[in-house]
Amino acid sequence: MKLAIAIVAMVGFATALSISVGGHSNARPWDTAAYYKGKCAGCHGHKAEKKFDSTHPDDQLIDAVLKGKKAEKPPNMPGYSSKGVTSEHAKNLVDYMKQLKTGQ
Repeated sequence: MKLAIAIVAMVGFATALSISVGGHSNARPWDTAAYYKGKCAGCHGHKAEKKFDSTHPDDQLIDAVLKGKKAEKPPNMPGYSSKGVTSEHAKNLVDYMKQLKTGQ
């Protein structure tokens, strides 16, 4: 009886582990550079030289990524939080754009 309980427990543990590991292996990692090239470079340029003022505070820039911003002339900056971009992703994008702009 103890052997049967041990086997059932091990099978349960193995199942839980495979579900846990499987869930993580299917998740795509966030690639800031690829996201920027695919979604941002068209308006901001390959070196973040267009429509990006790196002197603004980070929280203001992150907010613009997440919520969007109306530009002086179109096109307007769309909000990306509704497209799955998190605050952490937005921070990574802002940092990446600053690096591009300074050439580092």
